[in-house]
Amino acid sequence: MIKDTIFTAIDFESAGTAPGKTDAPVQIGTCTWCSDTGVSDTWISYIHNVQDITWSAQKVHGITHEDLRDAPKLMLLWPQIKRRLKQRAVVAHGHGTEKRFLHAFPGHGFGPWIDTLQLSRAAWPELPSHSLGDLCKALGLESKVTEIVPEKTWHDALYDAVASIILLEKIIVDFDLTNEPISHLENPDTRIWHKLRG
Repeated sequence: MIKDTIFTAIDFESAGTAPGKTDAPVQIGTCTWCSDTGVSDTWISYIHNVQDITWSAQKVHGITHEDLRDAPKLMLLWPQIKRRLKQRAVVAHGHGTEKRFLHAFPGHGFGPWIDTLQLSRAAWPELPSHSLGDLCKALGLESKVTEIVPEKTWHDALYDAVASIILLEKIIVDFDLTNEPISHLENPDTRIWHKLRG
């Protein structure tokens, strides 16, 4: 049941794609939520790597190689990541990037995965944009996110993780899903969502 589940949102910021190179993570943020205690255990870390950060990626998140100079490599963050994601429902907004970067830890077994992008499309199909920032602005959630992480902003891994978890909370509360099975969040059925909206 959703009311018995602990959810942890995760977000990565990346170095960006360059010709002949695969993308690489440069920052990770996580945030935990459950229906009993709300938001807790926010965590953020830069991630060291030698790959150049593309100009376009740096323009989005503002992270430079100077920020990464003393940061740990992704593999050294495994104990922190495992503690926060093991036996939790893992939340991300468009989870492709997060799943891909976590492939660095084969057989990690994290999940189930909850994609707030899919959920928001099912919940509010009429909205013109389902990007995380546009959703939070349209639904009046931005101030709540900023209250939790006041010194952060969009495209910071922790800010985006908190935004994802606050969006999930909004969906669970607005559609009265607390006593429903978690499958309602894993594979949203638009017919059910529209019925719930009355």
